[in-house]
Formats: sequence, C-alpha cells, structure tokens
Amino acid sequence: MISKLAYIHPDAQLGEGVIVGPFTNIEADVIIGANTKIESNVTIMNGSEIGSDCHIFPGAVIGAIPQDLKYRGEDTKAIVGNHCVIRECVTINKGTTDKWKTEIGNHTLLMAYTHIGHDSIIGNHCILANSAGISGHVTIDDYAIIEGQVGVSQFVHIGAYAFVGGRSGVRQNIPPFVKAAREPLSFIGVNSIGMKRRGVPEEDIKKAESIYKKLYIFNNTIGKGLEDVAQNEPDSLIKTKILEFIKNSPGGVIKSPLK
Repeated sequence: MISKLAYIHPDAQLGEGVIVGPFTNIEADVIIGANTKIESNVTIMNGSEIGSDCHIFPGAVIGAIPQDLKYRGEDTKAIVGNHCVIRECVTINKGTTDKWKTEIGNHTLLMAYTHIGHDSIIGNHCILANSAGISGHVTIDDYAIIEGQVGVSQFVHIGAYAFVGGRSGVRQNIPPFVKAAREPLSFIGVNSIGMKRRGVPEEDIKKAESIYKKLYIFNNTIGKGLEDVAQNEPDSLIKTKILEFIKNSPGGVIKSPLK
C-alpha cells in the first residue's frame, strides 16, 4: 500500500508488497525489496538499496551524501540488507571513493538516532542501540552489540560477537568475542553470554576465554600474550580469528584495565 501523500519518483524500483507511509520521499535511483514497510516522513535518497522484509520508522534518512569535505558527487551507494529494522531518525550516509558504499548486513537492528557514517560496513545480526555514532570507514563484524551513546572513531574495526558498553568512546580496535567498557575503553571479559545466546558451542566459548586470559591477564603486554597464545594454545578456528584480528590492527587494540 502506497500512501497518496508519499512522493515516489517514477524511476524508483519497489518490490511487491512494499508499504510506504505519508510524507515519505523516495528518489529516482532507489531499489526497495519486497514486503518492506516504510513509515511516514522517511527520506530515501539516490543510490540507496533496501532489502526485503525491512521496517523503516519515521524520520529515518538513508543515502544522504557523506559528511566528508572530500566528496565530489561520486556515484556511490547506501545498502541495507534483508530483515533489517531501522528505527526513528536513523541516518545512513552513502559511501565515498574509499569503498564506494556504506553497507548494513541482514537482520541488523539500528535503534533510534543511530548514525552510520560513509564507507562503514556493518555485519549481519548486529544491534546498535540508541544514539550510537559510527564514524566513516568503520567495520563492525557479525553479531556485535553496541550499546547506547557509543561513539566510534574513524577506521575502527569491531570484531564479531563483541559487546561495547554504553557511553563508551571507541578509538582502537575491539577484538572478537570480548566485552569492552570503562574509560579509557578496556577489555572487561569475554562476551560468553552473548555467544551462548547466538548458539556458539560451549567448547568455543571456553577456547576464547582461555586465549583472552593469556592476552589480557596472565601477561604484561599484548605482544607477550600473543606469543603465549601462539605457543601454548591448541590450534583452532577461534584462535586463528583472534590472532589474525590483532595482527591486522595496526593502530592497536583495546588494553586491559589492569595494565
């Protein structure tokens, strides 16, 4: 059902069963998948692609140009996957020539007033709570949870299954499977509850706990912890993911509050 009070450009592509509320504006170069519901007063701008079975709430703005002075009108995208919920007043800026897109994965929830900056890549099944501010060029992997009023600096990478406590400032990478909080932002444990809820086997949770004890508790530095893990932890997919993440973090990862 399309409200007579909505404006939809004739060149926009809407799938079957799409619902559009009053005073919503959908521009020409827009694709919207089947059965997506768009409430009133939503703005979906050129270069936006929305998947199927999404729900977009009033005041959201998707596909606005980047808040980057280097942007010169390049033809870039803002992509939202399937089964996503975009709550009130969320803003998602399109990409620049860095990645040419900003992308939100499937089954992801962006709560009210969240901002997703240009060239950020948000994974599947993520939850970003109210007023989370994600700067440009940020990567957030699958199943991560970002609590309310968290600010994430440019080029930060947050690993899969990570949990970031509310009102935190994120300036360094956060490895997968950990909980991060306090000021300055620090490792406070393994996100074992979140991993259990997402169906991660207990054996893998115990491996993550063992590895992070060596990285953050038993050794004085991350460097020594990496050596300890490499030499003394049995090989596993969990070990590989953690070590590769840290080794590919040139700006460093969060520290232990004890160090």
